[in-house]
Amino acid sequence: MISRSTIDRVFESARVEEVIGEFVQLKKAGSNFKGLSPFVDEKSPSFMVSPVKQIWKDFSTGKGGNAVSFLMEHEHYTYPEALRWLAKKYNIEIEETEQTSEEKAQMNERESMFLVSKFAKDYFHETMLNSNKGKAIGLSYFKERGFTNETIEKFELGYCLDEWDGFTNAALAKGYDLKYLASTGLTIVKENKQFDRFKGRVMFPIHSMSGRILGFGGRILTADKKAAKYLNSPESDIYHKSKILYGLYQAKKEIAKQDNCYLVEGYTDVISFNQSGVENVVASSGTALTSDQIRLVNRLTKNITVLFDGDAAGVRASIRGIDLILEQGMNVKVVQFPDGEDPDSFAKAHSTAELKAYLEESAQDFINFKVSLLLQDSNNDPVKKAGVIRDIVSSISKIPDGIQREVYVQECARIMDISERVLFSELAQLLKKDIQDKSKAAKKQSYSPQQDPNEPPPEYFLEQEQAQMGVVKGKVSSEKIDQLSILEKEIIRILLLYGNEETEFTEEVETEDEEGKITVTNRKYNNNVSAEIYVHLQEDETEFTNVIFQEIYIEIIHQLNQLEKVEIDSLVNHKNPEIASTVTSILMDEEKYRLSNWESKHIEVKKEIEKLPKLVIDAVFNLRRVLIGRKIEELVKNATQNTTQQSSTTIDLEIIKNYTGLKIRLFEKLNRVV
Repeated sequence: MISRSTIDRVFESARVEEVIGEFVQLKKAGSNFKGLSPFVDEKSPSFMVSPVKQIWKDFSTGKGGNAVSFLMEHEHYTYPEALRWLAKKYNIEIEETEQTSEEKAQMNERESMFLVSKFAKDYFHETMLNSNKGKAIGLSYFKERGFTNETIEKFELGYCLDEWDGFTNAALAKGYDLKYLASTGLTIVKENKQFDRFKGRVMFPIHSMSGRILGFGGRILTADKKAAKYLNSPESDIYHKSKILYGLYQAKKEIAKQDNCYLVEGYTDVISFNQSGVENVVASSGTALTSDQIRLVNRLTKNITVLFDGDAAGVRASIRGIDLILEQGMNVKVVQFPDGEDPDSFAKAHSTAELKAYLEESAQDFINFKVSLLLQDSNNDPVKKAGVIRDIVSSISKIPDGIQREVYVQECARIMDISERVLFSELAQLLKKDIQDKSKAAKKQSYSPQQDPNEPPPEYFLEQEQAQMGVVKGKVSSEKIDQLSILEKEIIRILLLYGNEETEFTEEVETEDEEGKITVTNRKYNNNVSAEIYVHLQEDETEFTNVIFQEIYIEIIHQLNQLEKVEIDSLVNHKNPEIASTVTSILMDEEKYRLSNWESKHIEVKKEIEKLPKLVIDAVFNLRRVLIGRKIEELVKNATQNTTQQSSTTIDLEIIKNYTGLKIRLFEKLNRVV
């Protein structure tokens, strides 16, 4: 267990904007930061971070919280793991008690796989640096490739001894379960035998964006033609090759800083570029580029430069990835190295200045690249040339932005010496076909025997959206909005945002003279917002119907009694995740309007704090009004059920009359028409 004092130091030190900035490209938006959601694919930013409140909110998914909750959501960390990550980032020494064997056994399988993978990374790295065979074989290989000690440490490279079960036995001796050695693919288990998957290979650990070890790539060093040159970890609960980019952990900061990402193919391409001073580079690790991999880059920059080696056949096989990048609304450029060169060899043969100059001068947009590549095979054949044009227009059709599409059509017309009208006609046909294909795909997703019974059909989501707007199949929904929950939320919102503010309130004071004449005067007084609300709700003996709102209210009242103020941080960081999530959501709701940037549109938005007394009293009176309304409904119902009992009915009607009179007075105070 992590000590309470350590947890407090972590929360005091952690800056939410710094933590999230490690994973999401944030841009200043007034006093806040905004960026693209890291949880869904989106074009417009709906993710907001508040440095003042030290919280974040993703308006696309509704998720929100503090720095710890972000790591738990984004990296799937447990609460202790998130604290340890933050402690490491801010150089805080963790005080904790030793885990018992029973506690270790209770760790879930996914976490156990991460632990085994981390042990393997450390074992392979230490073996290479400290064992005789490791230094003679593994380390000498990397040295021959020109990698420095600093580079080897940065990428945590290693070596697996050429022994059948050297690693497996070492892991078992340390108490790691064979089950997780097998599920991560580090050990191959057959009947009663087990042996190391990566025996005799140099090791390239594959990191998540946060630095966790997901899997490995291993390169064989012998000339065995039967064995694969490169071998990757098999697919598992923590390793999905199509969703990972090698080097992203080391490159993420530089990608955001340079606002560009270089995309290469292999591990050594990434490492050589890093060592040459070009750090904003990642690799698809030999797989065809996928949409999931592109989205990882899209969180950090809108610009990708794809680097191809001089092998023309390899370029043609990889060119499909350009269309995928365009589909994500990203800007793509292409650099091709001279014949016989790849990023690794070119970086080694040139200085940093020469490498950077070549990348900058050789970068071309995808149209020029495709034209120069595809026209090589056309040999001035009109039919083949027409095919090249269709191929390029097909790529342009993938671009979601209409203005960009038009600019590229004009560029294509100029390069290929063809009229824009013909190209726009072809583009229109492709876009129409795409819409039809998507429509057919949506229809196929409707309920069928093959569909997952837990997955609702597409129509469900439309109906849900309509229901939220009060419409069901073209008719206004008869279901009443839960006014009470809305008003309870408003009370909590005011307490969270303005609970510690002191302002001037006005109350009506009734005085009666000797003749029985009643005079109403106004008395002004100062009070804290939280104290004012507490007094009113205490008078009415009000309890919230929403369980979470009631718990938050009790916490706030406890703070007022103990600290004489509302302590927001303790609520945001509350041990109950529902309370923390609800508080964060309420605090960030007001921030979402800043995404619209009303000031730039010359729309003046009046600040709530300027009308704080009215805001408080309206919230209290409205809550009181709805509660009285419900009480009247309950009494009327009882009266109609007890029509045989005359005396009881008379009493109920008298009470109803009194409540109705009180409700009318509340309407008058709220300036409403009854």
